Amino acid sequence: MSVTSTAVIERPPQEPPAVRADPPQALRPVRSVRVEGLVKEYHTPIGVRRVLDGISFEVSKGEKIAVLGRNGSGKSTLIKLIGGVEFPTSGTIRRDLSLSWPLALAGGVSGVMTGAASARFIARLYNRNEKDVLAAVDDFAELGRQLYLPIDAYSSGMRARLMFSLTLAIDFDCYLIDEVLAVGDQRFHRKCHDALFVKRADRAMILVSHDQNIVRTYCKSALVLKAGRGRVFDDLELALRIYETL
Repeated sequence: MSVTSTAVIERPPQEPPAVRADPPQALRPVRSVRVEGLVKEYHTPIGVRRVLDGISFEVSKGEKIAVLGRNGSGKSTLIKLIGGVEFPTSGTIRRDLSLSWPLALAGGVSGVMTGAASARFIARLYNRNEKDVLAAVDDFAELGRQLYLPIDAYSSGMRARLMFSLTLAIDFDCYLIDEVLAVGDQRFHRKCHDALFVKRADRAMILVSHDQNIVRTYCKSALVLKAGRGRVFDDLELALRIYETL
């Protein structure tokens, strides 16, 4: 009579699979808009004009930087380059944040389109619900039935209201603002101010402004432009004093 024995081999318990922990918040890459060595030249009948010459700065999520300089120093050109309206001659612009077009830019829609058609066009362009965007523009612009007229029939104030409203109808990480906060009457001006600086207080902004109160209240740094060159100052009061001497 044979006896069959069965050997039981014990295996060491398997360790649970390693779980990859998310890096601490401090180690995560910071999303930002970074401008490095930006140069912009225009060819004119009297030769090449260099408007911007080696501009570099960075704006992280939630930060607000002012752009200061005399008329003709390249402030609006810089905003257009960052927004992709124009291309730089050289240098790089890294956009890790969703960027608005320059606030109240009038070149993005056709004058033969109605305000309502422009709102629907922007909604399709940014893959948003058309009814929601149209309702937001209608509510903010306060144009009433004139929203359904061609933009060519608008006054300059009506056009500014529409373009401001179109920008705010899309939720961006960073807003490009080129001295267009004084839109409409005083009540509407306050409405624009609250929409930008109160309701969107957590958004980044690159702000061209001659209003020193706005700069002092909302910006943490300033880029001062002169003769195409630029320097960033973390000391706002120093930046404003330099700006006053330009």
